Amino acid sequence: MRRRHFLAGLMGSAFLGTGPALGFEVTKSDVEWKTLLSPAAYNVLRHQDTEAPFTSPLNNEHRKGIFACAGCGLDLYSSDTKFDSGTGWPSFYRPLPNAVGTSKDHSLFMERVEVHCRRCGGHLGHVFDDGPKPTGLRYCMNGVAMVFKPATA
Repeated sequence: MRRRHFLAGLMGSAFLGTGPALGFEVTKSDVEWKTLLSPAAYNVLRHQDTEAPFTSPLNNEHRKGIFACAGCGLDLYSSDTKFDSGTGWPSFYRPLPNAVGTSKDHSLFMERVEVHCRRCGGHLGHVFDDGPKPTGLRYCMNGVAMVFKPATA
């Protein structure tokens, strides 16, 4: 059972669509999210799935630019903070200001810190404390949860 489905049963169906009850600026029904997103992005952003490692084209994205939420377009990470973590997912050591939120994730019989888009609540990935300087953090993101916007000259 997916965690959102379990929580939706406890909190009401608004949780599945990330509705106004959670206070996100961008809210849509589950049907609207399915229409807007690819199946893979929908499963990750709206149901906290994880894409297979080493499958995202964003792993090999090395141009200057911004990585934004695939759900609402909010700028999340600068390419200046991206690094190769060797994990198979796009990794960053710092999000842009006021871009992401975090919450505790107790799935998989462990505690992790989930990272979500602060504007639409979409699940992006997790943050770990084994990253490089200057933060020591590794924001391990699902590539399908983001889009890349190249810098313009």
